[in-house]
Amino acid sequence: MAETTFSTVAVVGAGAAGTLTAARLLDAAALARLPLEVQLIDPAPATGQGAAYSTTDPRHLLNVAAGKLSARPDRPDDFTSWLSEKLGRRVGPGEFVARHLYGHYLSDHLARAVESSAFGRFRRRHERVVDLVVDDGPRLVFASGGSLRAQSVVLALGQPRSGGGWLPHPVSSPRIIPDPWHPAALDAVPPESDVLLVGTGLTMTDVALTLARPGRVVHAVSRHALVPERHARQPPPTVPPPPYGECAGLPALRRMVLHHAAVCRRLHGDWRPAVDGLRPWTSALWQRLSPDDRRRFLAEDLRCWEVHRHRMPPPTADALATARTDGRVSITSGRVTQATPTPGGVHIGLADGRSLHVGAVVNCTGGSRSVHDSPDPFIRALLSSGTARPGPQGLGLDTAPDGRLVPLDGHLPAPLWALGALRLGNLWETTAIPEIRVQAADIAASLLPVAAAHTGPPMRSPEFDL
Repeated sequence: MAETTFSTVAVVGAGAAGTLTAARLLDAAALARLPLEVQLIDPAPATGQGAAYSTTDPRHLLNVAAGKLSARPDRPDDFTSWLSEKLGRRVGPGEFVARHLYGHYLSDHLARAVESSAFGRFRRRHERVVDLVVDDGPRLVFASGGSLRAQSVVLALGQPRSGGGWLPHPVSSPRIIPDPWHPAALDAVPPESDVLLVGTGLTMTDVALTLARPGRVVHAVSRHALVPERHARQPPPTVPPPPYGECAGLPALRRMVLHHAAVCRRLHGDWRPAVDGLRPWTSALWQRLSPDDRRRFLAEDLRCWEVHRHRMPPPTADALATARTDGRVSITSGRVTQATPTPGGVHIGLADGRSLHVGAVVNCTGGSRSVHDSPDPFIRALLSSGTARPGPQGLGLDTAPDGRLVPLDGHLPAPLWALGALRLGNLWETTAIPEIRVQAADIAASLLPVAAAHTGPPMRSPEFDL
């Protein structure tokens, strides 16, 4: 009897996107009765957490209600059912629960997919990918010196790490914290000192709640000092936008969105149904804009859109409002022009002439959208080899509609796919679970023909490598 030949798919990144992709690949292999090996590669010790869900602070809540976060859109109560069993109580679809729970859910979801897959095998590798060689097929090179050859590769790298542009000049000090989600990063904050947070988005809200305490002021600055709006406690149904086919350019799109929000406020007393109703069309609207209009949107409209689109859970909004009223958190407009380490912390100069002395400075600007200044050696290797090219406006990597990487002109496409934040330039609406879970399923379907071309006779019994 001929020996079964497995096709290997390497999924780089074990956060939400990678975990969901691995699960959908195993499901697809089972349906197609295809011997498929899925290798999930990430140096992190945990699976399913990534930066988003690695926090252990129970005050850090998901900014989407639990009922919208099922790993499978065809099973909308999967997450709430899991939560109810885990917490020993019924969890309603409108609840905002602790973020770390979602990481555990994703890990368990993948474990269930592995257990139920009769035609696949799974391996979790704790390695950091630093390069890719394309000769007889993709070969991933690890920081440890090892390598892995696969028939296809999926990049699920999450939001690119922020570069050094959040401060006006490079500063070397243990009191300068570039990544608040790095394990134990906030331990470097002296317990009795004030703190400066650069950025006033969702990352700021979480870090501020962790650090705020009596006797300390958590200062937060950004160019506009805009903070995310709050979710409604009882959200009304979404309202689809009017036909947008006649929106020719950014000015017309602005008018349409503002008019839609005004109508929703008049009819429902709330603008949120208008913003939420735009979500299924956001990628199409983004793709209709010219490159110049996209640049204008990023320069002029981005922050306003973000604070209305990516909102705070009501308990988080309440806690932040209380901390601001008590004087434990101060949010103002400002731009850091100077950061000088001192024996007791960091001296900060702001563009308006103010100065602060704080025990630590924390980057809360979020991940970088541009790949041009990415510190990730794997991303740099893909770009320098021509295997990949930056996405529109330098956002993420350029991809075809099915998620396959588009190489630099003159280079042949490699069997590489991407999902999530790496598709920002092409899709814009691509970083949240409702989009990522669809992309994961689509990529799994796209990879089956590639995998089938490299497999031998089907397996007779399941085989797993956990």
